[in-house]
Amino acid sequence: MNKPIKNIVIVGGGSAGWITAGLLAAEHKTNNDNAITITLIESPEIKTIGVGEGTWPSMRNTLDKIGIKESEFIAQCNASFKQGSKFVNWQGIQNNDIYYHPFMTPEGYTQVNLHHGWQHSNSNKSFADTINMQSHICHRGLAPKQASTPEYASVTNYGYHLDAGKFSHMLQTHCTKVLGVKHVIAHINQIHNDENDYITHIEISPKGRISGDLFIDCSGLNALLIDKHYKIPFIDKNHILFNDSALAVQAPYCDPDEDIASATVSTAQSAGWVWDIGLSNRRGIGYTYSSKHTCDTEAEKTLKAYLSETINDQKIQNLNIRKLNFKPGHREKFWHKNCIAVGMSSGFLEPLEASSLALVELSANMISEELPANFEHMNIIAKRFNERFEYRWQRVIEFLKLHYVISKRTDSQYWLDNKTPESIPKRLKELLTLWQYQPPNINDFVQNQEVFPSASYQYVIYGMGFNTTAYPTDKAFNNIALAQRYFAHNQETKLKYLNALPSNRELLNHIKNNCLQNTG
Repeated sequence: MNKPIKNIVIVGGGSAGWITAGLLAAEHKTNNDNAITITLIESPEIKTIGVGEGTWPSMRNTLDKIGIKESEFIAQCNASFKQGSKFVNWQGIQNNDIYYHPFMTPEGYTQVNLHHGWQHSNSNKSFADTINMQSHICHRGLAPKQASTPEYASVTNYGYHLDAGKFSHMLQTHCTKVLGVKHVIAHINQIHNDENDYITHIEISPKGRISGDLFIDCSGLNALLIDKHYKIPFIDKNHILFNDSALAVQAPYCDPDEDIASATVSTAQSAGWVWDIGLSNRRGIGYTYSSKHTCDTEAEKTLKAYLSETINDQKIQNLNIRKLNFKPGHREKFWHKNCIAVGMSSGFLEPLEASSLALVELSANMISEELPANFEHMNIIAKRFNERFEYRWQRVIEFLKLHYVISKRTDSQYWLDNKTPESIPKRLKELLTLWQYQPPNINDFVQNQEVFPSASYQYVIYGMGFNTTAYPTDKAFNNIALAQRYFAHNQETKLKYLNALPSNRELLNHIKNNCLQNTG
């Protein structure tokens, strides 16, 4: 049990595999003589799904840690800046209703009850618009910083939209050429355990065998190690989150200088919702839906109707629409013996709020930061890892379900079924009752590195028209005058940045042109 952990084997590439490899290699300096070795095995036949195109702001720190320049990432991955999510037709009050879930925590959030101040004198205006300038920045399609702002720094908080295939390729090149990760392209034939059921080595063809001390399963929906080898059960969440299918397409811009959206646009439909992600060279668009509430033929009609709003029929006919099937849910546990599931092998949920890559980052960071020294140490870390990620998956499930539960849409069985009590997690029911009397706050989410902070819940529930009763007595935290001062300052800051920030397109063109000049 005191065998040292020196050799790490990652099964599967894609974003999950290469992010994990990059973070481990950068932190543990694999180029040193007395260092761990990292080997990534990738099948020559299995292609990555390649539709995970939205990230959280945490990706900036991830790329910086790995040692990738932001400008090179933007140029190579056709990336654009993402500052949050825009929700269309989710409220169910009128057609084309919209609200934003921006990435920025509003100024004064921990000093005063901003919701109470908004409720008292600004409730006829959008909640996000009142307490935060970022929804205005998104609405105008502006960038989160200026050309002179240093890499990874910002004026407003931001993540990215990216080409998942190109992202994986860029990470692969950097990990192998700069960080010393060994890349093996081979078929996996057999997995061998020792007498204590720990994996010892993997037989591959045509190169023989690869031994390891810790094995990380990034093999996606195949889940070669955690499922096919160890048979760790999958916990189906289809009774809570109904969406289990998607149609995805890559669509061109009609004009190469067309504005690039600064937020992921999520437009509700009768049996799901359409995502619309603007990259620098194209849009990634898809319809995720419930197969219990519509069929593939109707889903394709819905997607094409959405596309027809901005693309002519002839171009739509030439687009390649891909069908994806998935089970919403996660593993019963994520770390078993010396095997850890990261990415889609650990579970998958619909892409609402783009939690997939964020969970990969959180997993890889925790593995890297608490990399066990030996097998005795590993057992303790594994227990902690499983507890932490069980908690995180439940919070993601609740947050996604929240969007459906508080919608007032009643136009289809899909929306009605989403509100049935048996489909709502118990903890979410309790929180919704609590929030009738007080806004979401930091006491509702007490762990370090919560996947969604309480400010995110406020953006969603008040963006959707949820009502919290005004507090019946005076208390210091409900200082309306102080809240109003923050609102006024927000409006001043908004005007300053609306005049000073370039558009998403302008800044991305500037960054790409500089990259071309530097490499030319």
